[in-house]
Amino acid sequence: MPYIKQIKRELEKAVARAGRVWNIVQIMSLNPRTMKASMEMYGAAMFAESPLSRQQREMLAVIVSNVNHCEY
Repeated sequence: MPYIKQIKRELEKAVARAGRVWNIVQIMSLNPRTMKASMEMYGAAMFAESPLSRQQREMLAVIVSNVNHCEY
């Protein structure tokens, strides 16, 4: 049961952040520890204090994804 509760918590956080659960998050839900760690890393990369603006960080993420032929 803790596994299901942990997944539920993380999916609720995803909805609160983005208004929905994106496919990449659904895939990671198979391993809640991985999903949580990934979301924490994303939060730190996008929202922590940085000399780059949020828009610049998003732009870099899109460029890196494109170079890596990744839809996400």
